[in-house]
Amino acid sequence: MLYRTAGQFKTSYEADQALFPVRQDAILLGIILAFAWVIFPFTASEFTFQTLLIPILIYSLAAMGLNILTGYAGQLSLGTAAFMGVGAYACYKMVTIMPWMNPVVAILLSGVFSAGIGVAFGIPSLRIKGFYLAIATLAAQFFLVWLFEKWAWLYNYNASGAIQVPNLEMFGVYVAGPQADSMVQYFVVLAIVTLMTMLCINLTRGNLGRTWKATRDMDIAAELIGINLMKSKLTAFAVSSYIVGVAGALFVFMWRGAAEPNLFDIPLSFRILFIAIIGGLGSIMGNYLGAILIVGLPVVLNTLPQAFGIPISSAMVEHLNIMIVGALIVFFLIIEPHGLAQLWRLIREKLIIWPFPH
Repeated sequence: MLYRTAGQFKTSYEADQALFPVRQDAILLGIILAFAWVIFPFTASEFTFQTLLIPILIYSLAAMGLNILTGYAGQLSLGTAAFMGVGAYACYKMVTIMPWMNPVVAILLSGVFSAGIGVAFGIPSLRIKGFYLAIATLAAQFFLVWLFEKWAWLYNYNASGAIQVPNLEMFGVYVAGPQADSMVQYFVVLAIVTLMTMLCINLTRGNLGRTWKATRDMDIAAELIGINLMKSKLTAFAVSSYIVGVAGALFVFMWRGAAEPNLFDIPLSFRILFIAIIGGLGSIMGNYLGAILIVGLPVVLNTLPQAFGIPISSAMVEHLNIMIVGALIVFFLIIEPHGLAQLWRLIREKLIIWPFPH
């Protein structure tokens, strides 16, 4: 009943190819945006902002960047965390060298440096693919983390080797640093993530997105019909690395507040890869679903047993979290390779044709 499409007629190709061909989808998105922009900010606690809302948005954005490269263009990457680090360190250098710069502009510009590094390390994709490309991006992961640690100029020769986010203000309000309020940081992150999501939706639905999909499905056939594989693969690396770099800047400046080189090590890359796999490769919405599950699962494991009076240690929570995430990855790879996004598509189709199953 909720998804009944009676009376929704399509009289043109534009209407049939619209972003929301079913009116209920637009209404559902409007409700989600209302919760994100109005209800959550004024009802959430400091704990909710720092533990759930802000990290879910940042991890969703990072997984979206990886999904552009792996899910849409079919190029495997294990160096996502390192490209996040490039964005974080680039943003740190910009705000320390040019303290007058608008912090939001610095965050958006930091992705440009990450995109340049991503294209440089994406050049091997022109000759290799699959497992060998994954190893090449893994080499980029190790090299960049080593560079973050050894190049003292990146962290302003700090004795600790870490970068500390200074107090940054915009329009008289602190948006980053120790004095920034979590609600303000949440709004900044939400605005940037919304902007990046709109960018990704338009790119994946346009000519560039179709080029990426053709390259992913069969690159030889794509080249035979006139697609420039070099342009297709390198633009995928550039766009993906840009989005990941912006996510890295948000990761440090709007959430962590400080960072050491090992923060961007291989476990973070795998965490983002797990979000993309569980959410669904080749899906924008899947990134949010996967991030909600991965970020929210430890919180649920911490609070649910205590609510029932069951004592549970933090070490047990960590072990349970790893076991459940591993089981979910195996489940989705075997049962439903397209992840949570595909499960939602199936539910939506059933609702549209209910009560007449097929």
